[in-house]
Amino acid sequence: MSPSLSPRRGFGRSSIQRFRHCSVLFSPASSSGGEMKDDTHHSTDGRHFITANSNRRLDDDNGVVLRYLRFRRRRRRSEYFMIHGTRTPEGENLMLMLSSSLAAVKVSPLLEKVSDHKDFKKLLRTRTNVLVLYTKTATSGDSYLKLLSDVAQTVKGQGTIAWVNCGDSEGRKLCKKVKVDPSSRREGAELLHYKDGTFHTEYNRPATFKSMVAFLKDPSGPPLWEENPEAKDVVHVETEKDFRKLLKKEERPVLIMFYAPWCGVCKRMQPVFQQAATETKGKYVLAGMNVHPAEFDGLKQEYNVKGYPTFCYFEKGKFMHHYENYGATPKDIADWLKNPQPPQPKAPEVPWSETDSPVFHLTDESFDSFLEEHPAALVMFYAPWCGHCKKMKPEYDEAAEVLNKAADSPGVLAAVDATVHKAVGDRFKISGFPTVKYFEKGEEKYTLPHLRSKDKIIEFMHNPQAPPPPEQSWEDRPSSVSHLGSEDFREALKKKKHALVMFYAPWCPHCKNAVPHFTTAAELFKEDRKIVYAAVDCTKGLNHDLCKQEGVEGYPTFNHYNYGKFVEKYNGDRGEAGFIGFMRNLRGRDQEKVVKRKDEL
Repeated sequence: MSPSLSPRRGFGRSSIQRFRHCSVLFSPASSSGGEMKDDTHHSTDGRHFITANSNRRLDDDNGVVLRYLRFRRRRRRSEYFMIHGTRTPEGENLMLMLSSSLAAVKVSPLLEKVSDHKDFKKLLRTRTNVLVLYTKTATSGDSYLKLLSDVAQTVKGQGTIAWVNCGDSEGRKLCKKVKVDPSSRREGAELLHYKDGTFHTEYNRPATFKSMVAFLKDPSGPPLWEENPEAKDVVHVETEKDFRKLLKKEERPVLIMFYAPWCGVCKRMQPVFQQAATETKGKYVLAGMNVHPAEFDGLKQEYNVKGYPTFCYFEKGKFMHHYENYGATPKDIADWLKNPQPPQPKAPEVPWSETDSPVFHLTDESFDSFLEEHPAALVMFYAPWCGHCKKMKPEYDEAAEVLNKAADSPGVLAAVDATVHKAVGDRFKISGFPTVKYFEKGEEKYTLPHLRSKDKIIEFMHNPQAPPPPEQSWEDRPSSVSHLGSEDFREALKKKKHALVMFYAPWCPHCKNAVPHFTTAAELFKEDRKIVYAAVDCTKGLNHDLCKQEGVEGYPTFNHYNYGKFVEKYNGDRGEAGFIGFMRNLRGRDQEKVVKRKDEL
């Protein structure tokens, strides 16, 4: 750098930034006299004119502009020759310093600046979720850089954002090797996504903070509902303030759908809802609002949102009814809006024991005497609210129709509502529903979790056999996953820099699907003493309270902790690539911080 530009002389980076808005341009020599002329420009505040030849007083408290003009007078000849083909060291130093200073202003340290092909390949090898901005020049990506800096902060640990300037010499080589040409784009910039080390897709969603964050958290997932052009007639509400404003100002009736992005029923209802919005446009307002984030807990409590989706109907800002037809068609919604009525109270379900069922229904009092009279009996312990029990009832009834009425039946079928007849349920340690037990001569012989269908039940009664050994629980199987409970959860996590914890229920199908992938990831990192993959069975003992404290609302829930402190929820891919990539990203960032500290020392 030229001595004239030394920070000691008052021309550090902050000064360069201050005079960016007050540039002095030099025109080429005129044909008449060959004299170089200074163009006249307004100062940054617009109150004075500045010319290189002017001696007028400048309204600049620190004199930066005046010193700069003197400097430019000394350097303008070298600049002139540089601009017109003759390179001078002073001119090159000035231009290099200006460009590097301006670039430093724009690029956040969270954006990975890459120009070397080897560094680029290493980035894709060590990070599994990378969004890369390719730009034609150092400045053609200006419109993206601030936005991407904010996005990078939000997805830190879940995704990486990199920047390649195809305009400099090294970047040009890299862009050529990866066959990317941002100059063909209107804005001179192109966004490409890489997943698990290879190209995944071009980013073609809106260039907004919300959209980019959603994409990087789930690159393979669907776009945000509000980005769907078919949902243009749905009013998409972002904040509670916008929600209150809508209710206050809207004269038309409003039907709002409170939803969560991951909810399957919500996804199924969205096309129906948006079509209804189009068909009723002008008469009614159909709105959608993602209320899953914790910031909307108060709103959910106010409108009794206990599940997703929840539909609320308003007239002139006043809540009137819930709409509860989750299998509705667009016509159903439109018809209901013409004559909105509160949900009809559901007729109380008739107890199974009071229906025309061929099953023998037992009580605490009749249980033992029944078994004395029937030497071979299959008994189903159930709860009226249990979904699996409801699914099994028709099969059990049909099997009973055959077994309980045949003269030569090998045995009979009975049932006990263990939520009413608790004594017999406690006696046989019933902890889940349905539980099916086989009794022979009044004695319990087998517990049969595999009997659920009519054919299997009849087959078993004709040839009673011991069931296959029960599947070993996840906690009892050897693995590198650390199984924690309320008694050791806090203490165990305090010792680990990065802990990914899976909160689960043994019966949950999504949990069962995730278990082998989570276990594989834990095995890969088992030698790293700073990392742990842990699991908590929320159905076990006091763990239920622990799970509630940790914000678990459904299974499975994955939380990331740093030395025992909650950092964020993990919403990425539930395959081993997702679990492994998440931890690799975190470890990669740790290593970069160490290298940076060493460089600084």
